[in-house]
Amino acid sequence: MPVRDLGRLLRPRTVAVVGGDPAERAIRQSDRLGFEGEIWPVHPARSRMAGRRVYPSLDELPGAPDAAFVAVNRQLTIEVVRQLAEIGCGGAVLYASGFAEAGEEGAELQDRLLSGHRMPLIGPNCYGTINAVVGAALWPDVQGCRRVRSGPALISQSGNISLNLTMNRRGIDFSYVISLGNQSSVTTEDCLEHFATRPEVTAVGIHAESIVDPIAFGRAALACRDTRTPVVVLKTGRSKEAERITSSHTAALAAPAGAYDALFERYGVATAESIPGFMTTLGLLDTIGPIPGNRLVSLSCSGGEAALVADRSVRYPVAFPAFGPEHRDRIAATLPQLVAITNPLDYHTFIWGDEPALERCFTEVLAGPFDAAMLVIDWPSEGNDDTDWWPTLRAFATAADRAGRAGVVVSGLPESLPGRVRAFIAERGLGLAHSIDEALGGLAAATSYGRWMESRRPRLHLRARAPAGPVRSLDEPAAKAILAGEGIRIPRGLVVDGRPGNGPTDLADHLGFPVVAKAVGPAHKSRSGGVITGIRDAGELGMAVRRLGGGGRPVLIEEQVTGTVAELLVSVSRRPPIGVAVTLGAGGILVEWLADTTTLLAPVTRPELRRALRRLRIGRLVEHRAGGSGTDPEPIYQVIDRLTTLVSGRPGIVEVEINPLILTDDGAWAADALISVTEAGPHL
Repeated sequence: MPVRDLGRLLRPRTVAVVGGDPAERAIRQSDRLGFEGEIWPVHPARSRMAGRRVYPSLDELPGAPDAAFVAVNRQLTIEVVRQLAEIGCGGAVLYASGFAEAGEEGAELQDRLLSGHRMPLIGPNCYGTINAVVGAALWPDVQGCRRVRSGPALISQSGNISLNLTMNRRGIDFSYVISLGNQSSVTTEDCLEHFATRPEVTAVGIHAESIVDPIAFGRAALACRDTRTPVVVLKTGRSKEAERITSSHTAALAAPAGAYDALFERYGVATAESIPGFMTTLGLLDTIGPIPGNRLVSLSCSGGEAALVADRSVRYPVAFPAFGPEHRDRIAATLPQLVAITNPLDYHTFIWGDEPALERCFTEVLAGPFDAAMLVIDWPSEGNDDTDWWPTLRAFATAADRAGRAGVVVSGLPESLPGRVRAFIAERGLGLAHSIDEALGGLAAATSYGRWMESRRPRLHLRARAPAGPVRSLDEPAAKAILAGEGIRIPRGLVVDGRPGNGPTDLADHLGFPVVAKAVGPAHKSRSGGVITGIRDAGELGMAVRRLGGGGRPVLIEEQVTGTVAELLVSVSRRPPIGVAVTLGAGGILVEWLADTTTLLAPVTRPELRRALRRLRIGRLVEHRAGGSGTDPEPIYQVIDRLTTLVSGRPGIVEVEINPLILTDDGAWAADALISVTEAGPHL
């Protein structure tokens, strides 16, 4: 059931806290943040709590609270929620555990929580919410937030991760922190959509174990696009095995992470694989924002650091272009002759501590055609004289400001930038990264976000529900007949009876040689020797039919497609809960050898297809075949579009896979096909 507006719950002026010690801790956390609203403790036996009068019951409260923190046992939580809804409370945080996360009995209790009302609930089994703008902390534990006017918001399914992230020493001060727990009512998508319209929210970071409603997530992410609010996700649970609902290559190769990655890519959401990477990417998108391209320049007073930047950069979609001749000369004029002018640049120690000289050098470097600049610098440990380090930092900040370039200060180790240095970096509007890899990953994300913001606003993707009932696979002739009906080219062919005396007689006249013979049966016939190619005459064909059709099994005889440019795997499948997914990659005998695949969400646009092909090794062959003439990806797009129409229009179809889709100079051919349908009815 859709929840009501989250405004009262997340920005309360009056708060009821129900329970004992955890409720009192929540009051003290609000006091620590300077909450100026009213807090009404509720407990049947206590008279005072955290210096406040205690109300013996909800009925005696002076009014309907905007928000409530409920810290009682799970059975009593249900009754408290009912009473809060009746008196018109704006929403509640439920601290108790033992609900859906605890099995069937708990799931039944969680259903009862939601019955008969539409009051927004956060949790159960969660830490709750912090609003650092107004100082309201419905939060029963320590936390590291401080009052702010604006900042990134954090949404997490893990209470402990969200708590730990509030303690960060990276200069990231959250405006909101939401620990969602079981997401019984309020989901990640609800919070994201709410934050999209809040002017005090400058970016949104999400730790997600799952996305409840991917379509709603997409809608919320597009709302964030409209307000230029960057979104970063740390997705956990990526290694879980996909449910095997078909026998296709796609199911074997495409892990659940692929569908989630496609979801995030479609809606411009940056992703991170670690907590440090997540925090750096969130911090960079919050401070420097999107950047228009991936051309970077790096400055360091060390050849080793410059080499390390160059070495690590090959793992990320960023570039360190060489300085042009005139630009190189201008930089050289600011440095001694012994310095090699390269990007990444080691400016050496000749001008170390000389702020005017550093400023001249850095200003000339950043005057080039770069999208962002990195300064790699590690600070002396406490007790050492750091006088000579400040000129470098000030010179970099000045040069970045003059050039109008995004500047990022990068340390080799997290402990190498003390608090006073981080404060200076924040004051000057520079980005901060605590390792070279974090910087490169965060800048790559800023590039991707910048390009996505400049692209056409994407459509919502297609929803996919789980198949109803068991799934079976159609044989190849039946699958190809369906594809032909959708306008997809298939080789001419016919099925012959493999019983003795019933061999082919006039196939040469009907199809022409060479031909291919295939056993009609299970998928992946090539693994079991069920395919014979290059059959040149009637004698070879007869031998092939006898070999494949022993015992009277049917054999499919087809014309052999010639003039192959590339062989692809193309699949369109229902991938609940994410949506209708398109898998594209190297096909034929290379499919499992290379595992060269990428996943998109349907419907796929032509620009998305081109970007996907560039990510694939096989894509180089598709777009730039030998001899320099480009192969038009339009036939691939047409096949994907028709497969999408087929799957979305026939609920009984679970997956359609073409492997290989053979590309030739005159188009694309479905050389082999697999269609999986539900037993309940393919609606074909």
